[in-house]
Formats: sequence, C-alpha cells, structure tokens
Amino acid sequence: MRRYSAFAIAREAARYHQGWERAWASPEPKKSYDAIIVGAGGHGLATAFYLGKNFGITNVAVIEKGWLGGGNTGRNTTIIRSNYLQDASAAIYEKARGLYETMSQDLNYNVMFSPRGVIMLAQTHHEVRGYQRTAHANALQGVKTEFISPQRVKEIVPIINLDGPRYPVLGGLWQARGGTARHDAVAWGYARACSDMGMDIIQKTEVTGVRKENGAVVGVETSRGFIGTKKLGIVVAGHSGVLADMAGFRLPIESVALQALVSEPIKPCMDCVVMANTVHGYMSQSDKGEMVIGGGADGYNNYTQRGSFHHIEETVRALVETFPMISRLKQLRQWGGIVDMTGDRSPILSKTPVEGVFINCGWGTGGFKAIPGSGWGFAELMARGYSPLTAEFGLNRFKEGRFIDESVAAGVAH
Repeated sequence: MRRYSAFAIAREAARYHQGWERAWASPEPKKSYDAIIVGAGGHGLATAFYLGKNFGITNVAVIEKGWLGGGNTGRNTTIIRSNYLQDASAAIYEKARGLYETMSQDLNYNVMFSPRGVIMLAQTHHEVRGYQRTAHANALQGVKTEFISPQRVKEIVPIINLDGPRYPVLGGLWQARGGTARHDAVAWGYARACSDMGMDIIQKTEVTGVRKENGAVVGVETSRGFIGTKKLGIVVAGHSGVLADMAGFRLPIESVALQALVSEPIKPCMDCVVMANTVHGYMSQSDKGEMVIGGGADGYNNYTQRGSFHHIEETVRALVETFPMISRLKQLRQWGGIVDMTGDRSPILSKTPVEGVFINCGWGTGGFKAIPGSGWGFAELMARGYSPLTAEFGLNRFKEGRFIDESVAAGVAH
C-alpha cells in the first residue's frame, strides 16, 4: 500500500486524484484464521494491529456486524487523559496517551491528535482534597499532572465563570499532555494498517454463535457461514453480554446509553478540555468550532443510540452556570452510544471460562482514551496468555474482591 505524504498529495492533485487506492480491502471471509476479533471499533482494530505489529500474527479477521467504526468509536467526545488514581488504571491509560502522541506517524494516517490539555474542575472542598491526592498518586506513577489554582484555571479558560451560584471553581487537576483526537480517523488509520498487513476486515457480517469442542473455541457462526479459529477476541462494547452468552458464560456488566451533543460552530474560544464532575458535564471545542458537550450515562439499562430531552436539560443546565456564554448557542445535533458498565467502573481484559476466548469490555464512559493501550495489552494477552497491562483487569477480580474502583476514587469514570 502506498504511503500518504505531501509528495503523494501533489502527485494525485496533478492527475485529478484518480490514483488513490482503497484505504482497506473488503475481502470474502476465509474458512479459518489464526485469530478472530469480533468488533471493528477502535479497541478491536487496535488489538488486530498490535497482534500483527508486535507478535507477527497477521492471519487475522476482524468481523463487524455494521460498518467499521460505526459504534461507540464514532459516538464519543474524544477526550484523552491518563490522570487516574489507581495504579493499574494509570498504567494502561498512560500507555494509551503515549501511543496517541505518535499514532499518526506509526499508522501513516493523520488522527489529528491535539495535546491541548484537560482540566478536571474542583468545585467542592471534597474534590480539592481528592484531586490533590490524585496529583500525588500520579507523581508516583510517572504521570505528569498538577493541581492548579482558580486563577490559573481562569488563565487557561478565559470564558469560565469562577464564582458559580452553586459551585464556585476552587481549583483543578490539570494534565497538559491530555487532549483530543479525531475518533473516526483513529478507526480508519488502524483499519488501513491492518489491511496493509494482510488482515481481513469483514463488515456487514453478524456473529450468530460461538462453536466449541471440549471446552475450547473452534470458530464462530456468522451470517456468512462458519469461520474457524482457535483464538477469539470479543471486543463489542455494549453488546459484550450478548456475545458472552453465545460463548456460554456471563459477565458482570450492564449496558446503558451515554449521550452527547454539539452546538453550532462558533469562533475559537476554548483550547482545552474542561470536565466539571460535581455538576457532571464536560466540554471542549472541536476543530470545526462546535462546542462538544457530554454528561453522565442514563440511569437505566437500555440499548438506545438516540438522544433525549432530559439529557439536554440536565447537562446544559449544569454547564451554563460555569460557562454562561453557551446559553446563547443553538444545538446542532445529539446522539447516544451504548456503554458497558462494570460494578467498579473499570474494564475487563481477560481470559474466559472458554479456552481460546478472550474478552475486552467494561470500559464504560471512558473507552476512547484507552484505545491504543487497550489494543496493546489485549493483543499481548491473546498472543502470550499474559500481559502486565491487563493483569489486574481479569474477570476473577470480581470473585476475589479485588476491585479497581475509579468511580469512587475520582468521582467520575470518564
């Protein structure tokens, strides 16, 4: 596959862009593969990519019921940060953040990574103490963060109102190397690289069953017939429980909708990401000028991918107090994604009771930021049977009581 470059752009411009190749192939499925990944979102494609890059396993199929990147990868608010309290969380998210910094070069595809910085506002004295604690923990973990004053918050975000009527800004946890990336481009870049290695990305193909013999996986039943494999990675976000049921085991997760919205485009006014966890809203400005706004997950189990009026009311009402200027904006569009939530709000990257079947799920509301780290660790788990990045995130932690409770530690798990 030809490399993208400034020279390639000039060459194709001279011949009216008639020579561009397809970014990835659309092959017919083979009868069997060394490994199958179910789910062509960011996590699934990253897993396939690192199976090839790090372990030389390229006889791989990535099977997707819909279209590539059409699930949560294309339905999130693109926040990237690694300032988590627990050691296991900080390790995998910092690995991801570091890989994001070089992803465009590694994939030869511009994922538009923007290290614009992330502020998590402290709007209660409890949050001040919590974020100061996290800053100390991050220093021990080698993650660069700092707790900053209200005045410094105002310098970074001039449009903010420090003296809110309910919750004044008392400071913030600032990670200067956090930021955003283009969610679609992440999926497209990984897909192109996987296809270039000879992997098959099979879209519009639904997995309808998991075939086992003597307690081990031998392949999957699909809408296009049976496909054999001895290694199966399930990476399907909110539908993880459905696939696990096909394989014959249960997961400690529940699926809910997470909603977001964007405003009409406006001139640049905010060049970082701000998260206000006390009122539960977060906001950034896209490259097109839209204010990207999100909040908490729905309070009831569902599989919807639509927005709702109560979300607009709750989230925008919370943010208007801190950012009064957004009260004058019109909403452009709204959407939802299906997220899978564990009891401790931390992911599952694990072997399963079925030999050869591996599960990557439970990222809840914070999956996008973890994509490259998740793929790196899960590929190692599938290839070698163990990964230090994923060791603490096994299914057995729920039986043994070894919870990684980021929601209690940070007040939010985004």
